Amino acid sequence: MKRALHMLSKLPLYILAIPAVVVIRLIKPWLLVRLGGLFSGRIGHFAANTEMYLCEIDAGINVPKQRYLDLHFMWMPICNQQLATMWKRVLHVWPSWILVPILRVNRLIPRGEAHEIGNNTQHDRDVHNLLDQFLPHLEFTSEEERKGLAEINNLGIPNNASWICFHARNPYYLQEILPDGDWRYNDYLNCDIKKFIPAAEELCRRGNFLVRTGAMAKEPLEITHPRIIDYCWNFRSEFLDIYLGAKCKFYLLSPTGIYAVPAIFRRPVAIVNVASVEYVVSWGRNNLSIFKKFWLIKEKRFMTFQEIFDSGAGRFLQTKQFELLGVELIENTPEEITALAVEMDERLNGTWQTTEEDEELQRRFWAIFPKTELNGVCRARIGTEFLRQHQDWLK
Repeated sequence: MKRALHMLSKLPLYILAIPAVVVIRLIKPWLLVRLGGLFSGRIGHFAANTEMYLCEIDAGINVPKQRYLDLHFMWMPICNQQLATMWKRVLHVWPSWILVPILRVNRLIPRGEAHEIGNNTQHDRDVHNLLDQFLPHLEFTSEEERKGLAEINNLGIPNNASWICFHARNPYYLQEILPDGDWRYNDYLNCDIKKFIPAAEELCRRGNFLVRTGAMAKEPLEITHPRIIDYCWNFRSEFLDIYLGAKCKFYLLSPTGIYAVPAIFRRPVAIVNVASVEYVVSWGRNNLSIFKKFWLIKEKRFMTFQEIFDSGAGRFLQTKQFELLGVELIENTPEEITALAVEMDERLNGTWQTTEEDEELQRRFWAIFPKTELNGVCRARIGTEFLRQHQDWLK
């Protein structure tokens, strides 16, 4: 009954949308009006898909050949109001109650596809390496900068100090925000934040502040260190979620949507526990990744990369797929995470020393990495120590 009354209350908007669609169709020879919704419900897509849309426009990719006007709306609920505010400064964002009826009425009339904003080449994936070519489309106002510095100081980070964010994906955010959903298919993405602590301690020893991020966590960190800040339990805000990621030295994390925040501000990411190997962040010359290990339960051995690719496991996106293949995913060890974090820190400091043997391992990995629509020219790197320790997986 409630649903029927809700639909009935929207009827006047749909009636008013009819002349709007007629006008949009009539002016098409002179101005193509396109409509589309931003992926505002999940932080990763809200950040990455939108930035890739703007980068592709800059590059002349997936844009109309005629004069056009793109109108956007945001689906509810909006995952981060600060990010929404910033996108509104660079996009034509209209209320959804106006544009959604127009969009739906337009779909009822044949040949309306031209009036919809299509998808990016690969949605949130930078297959054209555009993030390296174009500057960020978002920036903070002077007032937001003052607010950000004040709140950073409030966390205990002094002016001119560098900080590194770290985050481990857990199931609690989706369980809390969308309790009616069954999110167990995503369990393969989860990992233990405790295994990040040695890396955090080492990065602190090197002069950095460490900020543990996340909208929700099961429990606080089991560590007390003056340079390690458990931000998700203290002072957390939607504004700081964006500001921290935008201004950090780099972000150390497992595969999760928050990676897109530093990415759209061109901050490097060091990603651990990647399970969907072919979906690795292959773009961005400063980005690093390492993988979960694929343990064949019956054979009692690890899969090689070639076996992962040949079996299709590199594209698995659900926990059950790994289970049906007889694979147990093994998380990265604290030592592996620390090695990646130190490599990133030293690369950014300009003190990292590479060898020809290490470069050859990189070439061997990318030589067997599948060349598909998911990735363009692969500019990112796999963690050096990880490849050193698992050279036999490159056979």
